[in-house]
Amino acid sequence: QIVNNLAKIHYRWGQNADVVVRMPTGAGTAAGPFHSQSNEAWFFHTPGLKIVYPSNPHDAKGLLNAALEDPNPYLYFEHKLLYRSISGPVPDSYYTVEVGKAALAQEGTQVSIITYGMGVHWAIKVVEELRISADILDLRTLLPWDQEAVAATVKKTGKVIFLHEDTLTGGIGAEICAWISEYCFRWLDAPVMREGSLDTPVPFAPNLEKQFLPTERFKGKLKELLEF
Repeated sequence: QIVNNLAKIHYRWGQNADVVVRMPTGAGTAAGPFHSQSNEAWFFHTPGLKIVYPSNPHDAKGLLNAALEDPNPYLYFEHKLLYRSISGPVPDSYYTVEVGKAALAQEGTQVSIITYGMGVHWAIKVVEELRISADILDLRTLLPWDQEAVAATVKKTGKVIFLHEDTLTGGIGAEICAWISEYCFRWLDAPVMREGSLDTPVPFAPNLEKQFLPTERFKGKLKELLEF
């Protein structure tokens, strides 16, 4: 219904689709293959939908308010582990975060890490461990994604890696990396890289879940990119 009806209501009948679907998502809680999966890429391919995915409390409130104001249909992804692990200041007053605009979670010069959701926090931790200077671009909105911000960080550092929690094949990173290769090639000093979770269902066992998630593989690939 989301893909065949909700996304096409305006195109078919000229009607608004004032719907915001909240989508709890993500692993890290040992909840297994159903409750821990990431499925934002399923909907990323569907014209007519807007997709937001906050990484922090401030953006969570602002993006939700913006989605509620918009007559277009939204999928609002909220990572379940972030519920329990992240805190931050949130104004009591009403505000919105602009849809379609990425934000730099951290600024640097050596490499650009493009990510969203839990990936932002993974990237910050790995950059700190490796003691490198990196732009960490939090997409915040996945559809429509911020092409200007992506191009700006690629031009700035010349090296880029995309990180997402979703399984690697057919993920959002594949589309954006392809776009970078097509439109930003002249500014690249290394191959465009990406890392995601394994192409398997999410395991229940915490030790297997840790291997499923991309954090350790991302660290190795980031080192490879820096040394290229």
